[in-house]
Amino acid sequence: MSAKKQIIKVLVADDHPVVRKGLQTCFAKQGNLKVVGEAADGDEALRKARELSPDVVLMDISMPGMNGLAVTEVLRKEAPDMKVLILSVHSNKEYIFRVIQAGAHGYVSKEAPPEELIRAIESVYQGEPHFSEDIARAALSEFVNTGGKKEPFAQLTAREREVLVLIAEGKSNKEIADRLGIGVRTIETHRERIMRRLNIHSVAGLTKYAIANGLVSLEGDAVPPVNLGR
Repeated sequence: MSAKKQIIKVLVADDHPVVRKGLQTCFAKQGNLKVVGEAADGDEALRKARELSPDVVLMDISMPGMNGLAVTEVLRKEAPDMKVLILSVHSNKEYIFRVIQAGAHGYVSKEAPPEELIRAIESVYQGEPHFSEDIARAALSEFVNTGGKKEPFAQLTAREREVLVLIAEGKSNKEIADRLGIGVRTIETHRERIMRRLNIHSVAGLTKYAIANGLVSLEGDAVPPVNLGR
């Protein structure tokens, strides 16, 4: 039976009430889409995804608490049949690759017309990936320009990404070691490797990089990176 003849249960996760209301209004006109829940932050999104078992989670990236990519990573492991479609204003190449790494099934710009968003939901529901044309073009361009090499963030291990977030939070080596339950010397080694792989050699530079890549918000609140290895 095609997606058009089945009701697709959608969970909307976005921290802006106006966006959630607008999506509700848009989907109400579609006979095959039903919003079964809303979430205003990442933690609520994860909780409601577990409770409601939607077919598709429409996920923003930048939200309080866990960010959308961290939630996506968890859902990929806990509920591999649940489809996650990222809906975000972010369109730079770093976000594109992180979306793919997190396990999202599609990525649509918030500037896309409603018709594309609806097609994207139906596509990912049927197991077909869907990426907005401008986003797919940016990813392809980066792939061609780098010869297929991984961008710097992708070269970091799960632990190094976690350490990077804590460094950007302003934590000392000892505080990070205590938080992660490992030795200070190990943290120092991680810090050295992170700086070398990113070619950034100051805490200020690492913090700026973390903010630019959505690991830490501009307000200074850290959000969990994907692939934490927990």
